[in-house]
Amino acid sequence: MTAPLKFAAIGLEHFHIFGMAQNLIDAGAEFVGVWTEHPTRVSEKFGEKFPDVPHADAMQALLDDPTIDLILTADIPALRADRAIAAMRAGKDVMADKPGCTTLEQLEAIKATVAETGRIWTVDFSERFEVASVTKAAELVAEGVIGKVVQTIGMGPHRLNKPTRPDWFFEREAYGGIITDIASHQIDQFLYFTGSTDAEITMANVANYANPQTPGLQDFGEMSLKSDQGHGYVRVDWYTPDALPTWGDGRLTILGTEGYIELRKYVDVARDDGIDHLYLVNGDRCEKIDCSDTGLPYFSRLINDIRNRTETAAPQAHVFKVMELGITAQMMAERSLSA
Repeated sequence: MTAPLKFAAIGLEHFHIFGMAQNLIDAGAEFVGVWTEHPTRVSEKFGEKFPDVPHADAMQALLDDPTIDLILTADIPALRADRAIAAMRAGKDVMADKPGCTTLEQLEAIKATVAETGRIWTVDFSERFEVASVTKAAELVAEGVIGKVVQTIGMGPHRLNKPTRPDWFFEREAYGGIITDIASHQIDQFLYFTGSTDAEITMANVANYANPQTPGLQDFGEMSLKSDQGHGYVRVDWYTPDALPTWGDGRLTILGTEGYIELRKYVDVARDDGIDHLYLVNGDRCEKIDCSDTGLPYFSRLINDIRNRTETAAPQAHVFKVMELGITAQMMAERSLSA
């Protein structure tokens, strides 16, 4: 019997760490340690969610532990690159919360460290990897039910929850900008579903329309991409109204030459309860498809990749490209803003 993969977490600044960890546990991994630099809202809830995970006195204690295979980090976004580099140099593979880094300089340093160490650096793009309807959509696209994918439209609205956010959330240099941060999800899905390995950014904008008292916050962002395979449009924001029963009405439309798929990932407003609403329309089908038994293969594939040194969960070049495009679009948008 193969021993379970062991992982630890460094930095508890975002609640995404809970999904990252729980999905690995569900895939058979063992959560063996955690360290965070200072108390946070996340760390306050951590003990309720994972009461048996021991807390290390120092980050280095986890990095020096030879039994730990994988380090997770959901630290302040601007710190994630340094955390990942330290872990890889200590012989660990890394899964970062998105964004995995916030500058092109950080990305180049991560690339150099991956080349130097041979370690895996992956980013949990949770709006694909933790959403069963996206898994089902990938299966349908692979079956050819909508023909060749030529466009994706990704919408990523979020609830601000302003009173509960930490100070760094409102500091542009800390979170990296709204496109670098949130839109990395939609860039990932564009590349994946169109089968693109690169893309040109044709338009990018950011703004603060509703929160002038926190000028470092960007509450609206949009961008367009095109590749030799297709086109993409992305819109992200912090405007989710209080009446919505969840944090955001995230949607993805996948247009093919022979049909389309629409995902209403977290809510189907005024229609159906629950999550993972997938609608398929093509030449002979017009239906809603159940996604409840689809699963989340990224996590088990990553465990196998760590053991076998393969790239089945998310190719390394793909992860690099998502972050490169997000940061580049962010820079383009901010140049336009200041022009």
